Amino acid sequence: MPTKKDAQSPAPHAADTHDLIRVHGARVNNLKDVSVEIPKRRLTVFTGVSGSGKSSLVFGTLAAESQRMINETYSAFVQGFMPTQARPEVDVLEGLTTAIIVDQQRLGSDPRSTVGTATDANAMLRILFSRLGKPHIGSPKAFSFNVASISGAGAVTMERAGRTVKERRDFQIIGGMCPRCEGRGTVSDIDLTQLYDDSKSLAEGAFTIPGWKSDSFWTVRVYAESGLLDPDKPIREFTKREMQDFLHKEPVKVKVEGVNLTYEGLIPKIQKSFLSKDREAMQPHIRAFVDRAVTFTTCPECDGTRLGEAARSSKIAGISIADACAMQISDLAEWVRGLDEPSVAPLLTTLLGTLDSFVEIGLGYLSLDRSAGTLSGGEAQRVKMIRHLGSSLTDVTYVFDEPTIGLHPHDIQRMNDLLLRLRDKGNTVLVVEHKPETIVIADHVVDLGPGAGTGGGTVCFEGTVEGLRAGDTVTGRHFDDRAAPKEEVRKATGTLEIRGAATHNLRDVDVDIPLGVLVVVTGVAGSGKSSLVHGSIPAGEGVVSIDQAAIRGSRRSNPATYTGLLDPIRKAFAKANGVKPALFSANSEGACPTCNGAGVIYTDLAMMAGVATTCEECEGKRFHASVLEHHFGGRDISEVLAMSVAEAAGFFGDGEARTPAAHRILERLADVGLGYLSLGQPLTTLSGGERQRLKLATHMGEKGGVYILDEPTTGLHLADVEQLLGLLDRLVDSGKSVIVVEHHQAVMAHADWIVDLGPGAGHDGGRIVFEGTPADLVAARTTLTGEHLAAYVGA
Repeated sequence: MPTKKDAQSPAPHAADTHDLIRVHGARVNNLKDVSVEIPKRRLTVFTGVSGSGKSSLVFGTLAAESQRMINETYSAFVQGFMPTQARPEVDVLEGLTTAIIVDQQRLGSDPRSTVGTATDANAMLRILFSRLGKPHIGSPKAFSFNVASISGAGAVTMERAGRTVKERRDFQIIGGMCPRCEGRGTVSDIDLTQLYDDSKSLAEGAFTIPGWKSDSFWTVRVYAESGLLDPDKPIREFTKREMQDFLHKEPVKVKVEGVNLTYEGLIPKIQKSFLSKDREAMQPHIRAFVDRAVTFTTCPECDGTRLGEAARSSKIAGISIADACAMQISDLAEWVRGLDEPSVAPLLTTLLGTLDSFVEIGLGYLSLDRSAGTLSGGEAQRVKMIRHLGSSLTDVTYVFDEPTIGLHPHDIQRMNDLLLRLRDKGNTVLVVEHKPETIVIADHVVDLGPGAGTGGGTVCFEGTVEGLRAGDTVTGRHFDDRAAPKEEVRKATGTLEIRGAATHNLRDVDVDIPLGVLVVVTGVAGSGKSSLVHGSIPAGEGVVSIDQAAIRGSRRSNPATYTGLLDPIRKAFAKANGVKPALFSANSEGACPTCNGAGVIYTDLAMMAGVATTCEECEGKRFHASVLEHHFGGRDISEVLAMSVAEAAGFFGDGEARTPAAHRILERLADVGLGYLSLGQPLTTLSGGERQRLKLATHMGEKGGVYILDEPTTGLHLADVEQLLGLLDRLVDSGKSVIVVEHHQAVMAHADWIVDLGPGAGHDGGRIVFEGTPADLVAARTTLTGEHLAAYVGA
């Protein structure tokens, strides 16, 4: 007879009890023994001020451990080729699933990397054209701008049946690379007048290249004393042979004062020493020289398509692969949809799926030939998302780093739908986010704080969005903040006229940008904002342009070296102690000899994670013991680098350590809200928002009347945005003109003048749809921006 117990629902299966990811005692970076429980198959948003420890918890702990454990499933041989990761500092991590990370890292900025190559769309197009293109020119390689055409012939000797046989063999690879520009689409020309003054001789100091001093052994003297050139003859009087040797000679060994040195032509030397480096990583004066000396022009042979003549001649329905890649992706999808060819039906279906994903994610305005390095951080992140949209994987943890960056409020709803769709397929979605529009869709919220850096690293709130709103945390208090349009806007002191702007998708735009006020250029993603601002306002004297490019820095770089703060500090120490400044650099003569100034000793353990141990000699201070005996204002150099920005501003502001040059830089760092950073903290440990503000503080020191900022709110919490607005106001009040490309409604509402582009993206945009004050935009509500701004301010 059935008992009552049998009638009850059966106990849950043991496998169904793992519904939480448990983190206990996380101590990565600034986390202070953080313990959280994250529900699986739900959307969890991590919030908190910039630098509070969100990325340390989500990326540095959860995602890092998941990836490390997956890597350990491979053989030792395979692990040797993979990046090694140490186990995060955490006591317990339970319930982890496979993590797929979609971060803000820019796509490779290699000149040959395009949107098409980064998403496999180009690979499918190449197969399509190799099958259907008329005339048929070869395999898919024949349509690739990364493959050069090569042919060769010669005799091959082999043993056959005890006899030596010679056979003639030839081979041929048909590639699609344009031979002139080598698949780059642009050719670079060097302006020789920027390298030397041809009216002078080498002995008279003809070179005008930064850092090339007349007594320099490796540069000027190699040319002057090589024996190949007459050092006393003006360059314009060189013979044809001398000019050839001077500019283009292949590397040869020469002796200067008995030392063997390599002599090579000036143009290859400049290309190796300056042009092979990343432009953003150069010092400002070097970058200015490169901008003057090198001009990039569209390749005249392939007209910028990167492809050889044969690849451009093969067509399907009158369209070549170059034409297809130049189309807007939404148009290309329609063209592919119109192809009816049963022999390649599976290929067409897959290609169409990829192209439709672009449109769905809001990137239909891009073209496949767009250089990957020119995408903004938000665009790059969404390009990476494309491969996950059609994925049939479930029970995976997707980790997103601010997916709404670079998105207009109109596009955010679309992004929210995608995140919810991933969750509804049975995945765990973890999102680091600042925008209330995305936080509001969360099933679970984890708020970190209360401050940034050492003032953060604890969980202030865990629960629902309603609980966060009612809670007394920084995020909760600012959650429903709304900036109202100003009652009184500033009056313009002049205008910057832009006429006939036609960069990218702009349609002969004429606009007058008022000067002496805060101007916000807005519009949906892809409407032409950056094209208008960066393409039409010449970056020259008086214009300081701060773009979104991430700052690069090794573990040896820190805020003091990046901002140039270390120079006046070193000089002050040197002057006070009567020694040379190089002693006070951990990357130069003052470095601890044991760890070479790194402060830690790295032990490489092959495929196992490397171990970093604090150097016993300098105890992590990075300097030679003798250097630390020199004091300035009662402190040694390692104690100064351990100070926070706020503490150092007081130290160098007055008293015996007063150093005005250092104090000015420190004040700018405090202005952007980085008063809590320590001067010697490695750049690799800074969050995205901290790096953005560090860059802003550095550029604010440049002389200029017009400041152009590209999405300065990237990575900033609602509370930090208020501080940014105060900073922009101070810039304008000091007589500067500030032009901001921005989507954040708080910045729009705070503006004196708004220029709205649209109405859509790509070829549906490129026109001015509104010019005027924020109050007029809200009242008119004639554009997408107007509607969203009106809803934001509650009009």
